[in-house]
Amino acid sequence: MKSTDNKKEINQSQEPKKGTIKAKSNAASGLTELFEDGLKDIYWAEKALTKAIPLMAKNATSADLIEALNSHLTETEDQIIRLEKVFELIGKKATAKKCDAMEGLIEEGKGIIEETEIGVVRDAGIISAAQKIEHYEIATYGTLRQFAETLGFEEAAALLEETLDEEKGADKKLTEVAVNAINVEAAEAD
Repeated sequence: MKSTDNKKEINQSQEPKKGTIKAKSNAASGLTELFEDGLKDIYWAEKALTKAIPLMAKNATSADLIEALNSHLTETEDQIIRLEKVFELIGKKATAKKCDAMEGLIEEGKGIIEETEIGVVRDAGIISAAQKIEHYEIATYGTLRQFAETLGFEEAAALLEETLDEEKGADKKLTEVAVNAINVEAAEAD
C-alpha cells in the first residue's frame, strides 16, 4: 500500500500548478540531458570569457590584477580543452549553447568599466565583475561535477572537479588583490 501512496504523491507533485512554466518541446527529460545542456552552456560561457577577460585586463591598471586576469585567461583556455574532453568521455560532440547568465555578467562587467574612471576605482569594479563571473562558474562546475558523479561519469567528474578548483583559486586570487591594495586605494579616492 505504501509504495502506491508514494507513487501517487510523486504524480500529484508533477501536475502543473498555477503559475507553472510550460516546458519547451526540446526540454531535458532526464538528468543526462540536463547535464549535457549544462555542459553546452558553460562551454559557450568559457569561450565568451576568452574575449571578455582580455578586455578587463586592458582596462585594468594594477599590475597584480592584470597578472591575475591573464593567468586566468590561460586557465580558461585549458578549461575549454578540458570541457571538450568531457564531451568526448560522454560520447557527445562539443557544442556550445548560448549562456544567458554569462552574457549578462559580461555585459555588466562592460557597464562597470564604462561607468568608472581609469584607475583603482575601475580596478575595484573589474574585480567585482570578475568575481561575479567566478561565483557563477563555481556554482555551475559544482553542479555539473555532482551530476557527472551521480550519472557514473567518474572521469568526467574528475575533470570538472579540476576546473572547479581552478575557479575557486581564481576567486581567491582576486580577493587577495582586492584586499591587499585595490579596495584600500579605491576607498582613499573618495
